[in-house]
Amino acid sequence: MKKNLAVILCALAMTAGLPAWAEGNAADVTDMKVLNDAVRKDKKAFVASVMQLTDAEAKSFWPLYDAYQRGVDVANRQRALALEGLIARDRPVSDAYAKNLARDLLTADETELSARRTLQRKVMRALPPRKAARYLQLEAKIRAEQSYDIAVTFPLIK
Repeated sequence: MKKNLAVILCALAMTAGLPAWAEGNAADVTDMKVLNDAVRKDKKAFVASVMQLTDAEAKSFWPLYDAYQRGVDVANRQRALALEGLIARDRPVSDAYAKNLARDLLTADETELSARRTLQRKVMRALPPRKAARYLQLEAKIRAEQSYDIAVTFPLIK
């Protein structure tokens, strides 16, 4: 019991200073709220501050970034349409509707995964491997935060 309490207190002490630290250190953001706020404010500027690309790297990176964002937007629209239909219903969901919803959500996930695979392949060729991996990690963190927002916003089917 004392050991668990010590671990919890240690974890709380370590995370208490993260927001202030992360605000001054965009390149090393680990606090998801800070990341979410920065992305909502201006995602492209945030990515630029984290990536610190040379002019040559930027020239090849930003078109890939823009293309990926368009692909993610398509997936997000698919997901939003499926979930909006669920929220708009004021009656219980039928089995057929539930099957369609599950299919539509999976299609959105597949669209996003396809865009991510294309991005990974192209970014690894366009940037040094460490910078490419850093960007892919950053996008994964951003997706995780967005997925969390969706999870807390939309109810489960009853």
